[in-house]
Amino acid sequence: MLKHNRIIIAISGATGVEYAVRMLKVLKAHDIETHLVISKPAEMTRGFETNHSSKDIKELANFVHPNADIGASIASGSYPTDGMIIIPASMKILGEIANGIGDSLISRAADVVLKERRKLIMCIRETPLSLIHIENMKQATLAGAIMMPPVPAFYHRPKTLDEIIDDFVYRVLDVFGLSCAEMQQWSNP
Repeated sequence: MLKHNRIIIAISGATGVEYAVRMLKVLKAHDIETHLVISKPAEMTRGFETNHSSKDIKELANFVHPNADIGASIASGSYPTDGMIIIPASMKILGEIANGIGDSLISRAADVVLKERRKLIMCIRETPLSLIHIENMKQATLAGAIMMPPVPAFYHRPKTLDEIIDDFVYRVLDVFGLSCAEMQQWSNP
Protein backbone atom coordinates (compact mmCIF):
# COMPACT_ATOMS: atom_id res chain seq x y z
CA MET A 1 0.00 0.00 0.00
CA LEU A 2 1.35 3.40 -0.94
CA LYS A 3 1.53 6.10 1.72
CA HIS A 4 1.88 9.21 -0.45
CA ASN A 5 0.53 7.94 -3.79
CA ARG A 6 3.59 9.51 -5.45
CA ILE A 7 6.34 7.66 -7.34
CA ILE A 8 9.45 8.90 -9.11
CA ILE A 9 10.01 7.21 -12.47
CA ALA A 10 13.41 7.58 -14.11
CA ILE A 11 14.37 6.46 -17.59
CA SER A 12 18.11 6.05 -18.16
CA GLY A 13 19.91 5.30 -21.40
CA ALA A 14 19.72 1.50 -21.33
CA THR A 15 17.61 -0.48 -23.75
CA GLY A 16 14.02 -1.08 -22.68
CA VAL A 17 12.26 2.29 -22.87
CA GLU A 18 9.02 0.46 -23.69
CA TYR A 19 8.99 -0.86 -20.10
CA ALA A 20 8.94 2.70 -18.79
CA VAL A 21 6.18 3.74 -21.18
CA ARG A 22 4.00 0.87 -20.01
CA MET A 23 4.85 1.62 -16.36
CA LEU A 24 3.72 5.23 -16.78
CA LYS A 25 0.47 4.12 -18.45
CA VAL A 26 -0.32 1.67 -15.64
CA LEU A 27 0.43 4.21 -12.91
CA LYS A 28 -1.71 6.82 -14.68
CA ALA A 29 -4.60 4.33 -14.90
CA HIS A 30 -4.28 3.75 -11.13
CA ASP A 31 -4.19 7.50 -10.34
CA ILE A 32 -0.65 7.39 -8.95
CA GLU A 33 1.16 10.73 -9.13
CA THR A 34 4.33 10.33 -11.17
CA HIS A 35 7.44 12.48 -11.32
CA LEU A 36 9.38 11.63 -14.47
CA VAL A 37 13.08 12.18 -15.18
CA ILE A 38 14.58 11.19 -18.53
CA SER A 39 18.33 11.22 -19.17
CA LYS A 40 19.81 12.45 -22.47
CA PRO A 41 20.98 8.93 -23.37
CA ALA A 42 17.41 7.73 -22.70
CA GLU A 43 16.12 10.23 -25.24
CA MET A 44 18.55 8.78 -27.78
CA THR A 45 17.51 5.22 -26.96
CA ARG A 46 13.82 6.20 -27.19
CA GLY A 47 14.41 7.35 -30.75
CA PHE A 48 16.14 4.10 -31.70
CA GLU A 49 13.71 1.71 -30.01
CA THR A 50 10.23 3.19 -30.14
CA ASN A 51 7.80 5.23 -32.18
CA HIS A 52 6.90 7.28 -29.09
CA SER A 53 7.80 10.95 -29.17
CA SER A 54 9.45 12.54 -26.17
CA LYS A 55 6.33 14.67 -25.77
CA ASP A 56 4.06 11.61 -25.78
CA ILE A 57 6.06 9.95 -23.00
CA LYS A 58 6.22 13.12 -20.90
CA GLU A 59 2.45 13.56 -21.19
CA LEU A 60 1.99 10.24 -19.38
CA ALA A 61 3.53 11.75 -16.21
CA ASN A 62 2.04 14.27 -13.82
CA PHE A 63 5.34 16.13 -13.48
CA VAL A 64 8.48 16.10 -15.61
CA HIS A 65 11.83 17.25 -14.25
CA PRO A 66 14.97 17.93 -16.30
CA ASN A 67 17.77 15.54 -15.34
CA ALA A 68 20.09 18.53 -14.84
CA ASP A 69 17.77 20.09 -12.22
CA ILE A 70 19.31 18.76 -9.01
CA GLY A 71 17.29 21.37 -7.12
CA ALA A 72 13.95 19.81 -8.14
CA SER A 73 11.45 18.89 -5.42
CA ILE A 74 12.27 15.17 -5.74
CA ALA A 75 15.90 15.91 -4.85
CA SER A 76 14.90 16.75 -1.28
CA GLY A 77 14.18 14.33 1.53
CA SER A 78 11.51 16.70 2.81
CA TYR A 79 9.44 16.09 -0.34
CA PRO A 80 7.45 12.94 0.46
CA THR A 81 7.37 10.17 -2.15
CA ASP A 82 6.81 6.45 -1.89
CA GLY A 83 10.09 5.86 -3.69
CA MET A 84 11.57 5.51 -7.12
CA ILE A 85 11.68 3.09 -10.01
CA ILE A 86 14.49 3.39 -12.55
CA ILE A 87 13.27 1.58 -15.64
CA PRO A 88 15.45 0.80 -17.48
CA ALA A 89 18.55 1.40 -15.36
CA SER A 90 21.87 1.68 -17.17
CA MET A 91 25.14 0.53 -15.68
CA LYS A 92 26.22 4.20 -15.68
CA ILE A 93 23.35 5.22 -13.42
CA LEU A 94 23.89 2.12 -11.26
CA GLY A 95 27.55 3.13 -10.82
CA GLU A 96 26.60 6.68 -9.84
CA ILE A 97 24.03 5.51 -7.29
CA ALA A 98 26.21 2.73 -5.85
CA ASN A 99 29.05 5.20 -5.31
CA GLY A 100 27.03 8.17 -4.04
CA ILE A 101 27.61 10.38 -7.07
CA GLY A 102 24.63 12.70 -7.26
CA ASP A 103 25.47 14.96 -10.18
CA SER A 104 22.22 14.32 -12.06
CA LEU A 105 18.66 14.46 -10.83
CA ILE A 106 18.25 10.71 -11.35
CA SER A 107 21.24 9.83 -9.15
CA ARG A 108 20.46 12.61 -6.62
CA ALA A 109 16.79 11.55 -6.27
CA ALA A 110 17.88 7.91 -5.87
CA ASP A 111 20.34 8.96 -3.17
CA VAL A 112 17.53 10.79 -1.35
CA VAL A 113 15.21 7.79 -1.66
CA LEU A 114 17.89 5.56 -0.13
CA LYS A 115 18.80 7.92 2.71
CA GLU A 116 15.12 8.35 3.58
CA ARG A 117 14.69 4.54 3.59
CA ARG A 118 12.14 4.64 0.79
CA LYS A 119 11.89 1.98 -1.90
CA LEU A 120 14.27 2.12 -4.89
CA ILE A 121 13.83 -0.46 -7.63
CA MET A 122 16.45 -0.54 -10.37
CA CYS A 123 15.49 -2.43 -13.52
CA ILE A 124 19.06 -2.94 -14.66
CA ARG A 125 19.77 -3.68 -18.30
CA GLU A 126 23.09 -5.15 -19.32
CA THR A 127 24.52 -8.46 -20.29
CA PRO A 128 26.97 -9.98 -19.80
CA LEU A 129 27.82 -8.46 -16.44
CA SER A 130 31.33 -7.46 -15.49
CA LEU A 131 32.67 -7.70 -11.94
CA ILE A 132 32.33 -3.90 -11.73
CA HIS A 133 28.60 -4.20 -12.50
CA ILE A 134 28.19 -6.97 -9.92
CA GLU A 135 30.06 -4.98 -7.25
CA ASN A 136 27.95 -1.89 -7.99
CA MET A 137 24.78 -3.98 -7.70
CA LYS A 138 26.07 -5.31 -4.37
CA GLN A 139 26.81 -1.77 -3.10
CA ALA A 140 23.43 -0.43 -4.18
CA THR A 141 21.67 -3.45 -2.67
CA LEU A 142 23.50 -3.00 0.63
CA ALA A 143 22.31 0.63 0.60
CA GLY A 144 18.71 -0.58 0.22
CA ALA A 145 18.07 -0.72 -3.53
CA ILE A 146 16.31 -3.65 -5.15
CA MET A 147 17.79 -5.00 -8.38
CA MET A 148 15.11 -6.22 -10.81
CA PRO A 149 16.47 -6.96 -14.27
CA PRO A 150 13.66 -7.28 -16.81
CA VAL A 151 13.78 -11.05 -17.09
CA PRO A 152 10.70 -12.42 -18.86
CA ALA A 153 8.53 -15.04 -17.21
CA PHE A 154 6.95 -17.73 -19.34
CA TYR A 155 4.78 -19.67 -16.88
CA HIS A 156 1.73 -17.66 -17.98
CA ARG A 157 2.52 -18.50 -21.63
CA PRO A 158 2.73 -15.02 -23.12
CA LYS A 159 1.84 -14.79 -26.78
CA THR A 160 3.04 -11.24 -27.47
CA LEU A 161 5.84 -8.90 -26.52
CA ASP A 162 3.25 -6.65 -24.87
CA GLU A 163 2.26 -9.51 -22.55
CA ILE A 164 5.92 -9.99 -21.55
CA ILE A 165 6.32 -6.25 -20.90
CA ASP A 166 3.05 -6.10 -18.93
CA ASP A 167 4.03 -9.07 -16.76
CA PHE A 168 7.33 -7.46 -15.82
CA VAL A 169 5.77 -4.04 -15.13
CA TYR A 170 3.12 -5.59 -12.86
CA ARG A 171 5.79 -7.63 -11.07
CA VAL A 172 7.83 -4.46 -10.38
CA LEU A 173 4.75 -2.71 -9.04
CA ASP A 174 3.96 -5.71 -6.85
CA VAL A 175 7.47 -5.59 -5.35
CA PHE A 176 7.06 -1.82 -4.93
CA GLY A 177 3.89 -2.46 -2.90
CA LEU A 178 1.20 -1.61 -5.42
CA SER A 179 -1.11 -4.48 -6.27
CA CYS A 180 -2.83 -4.36 -9.64
CA ALA A 181 -5.84 -6.51 -10.42
CA GLU A 182 -4.43 -7.02 -13.92
CA MET A 183 -1.37 -8.85 -12.57
CA GLN A 184 -1.34 -12.57 -13.22
CA GLN A 185 -0.33 -14.52 -10.15
CA TRP A 186 1.46 -17.87 -10.43
CA SER A 187 -0.85 -20.76 -9.71
CA ASN A 188 0.13 -24.36 -10.21
CA PRO A 189 -2.76 -26.05 -12.07
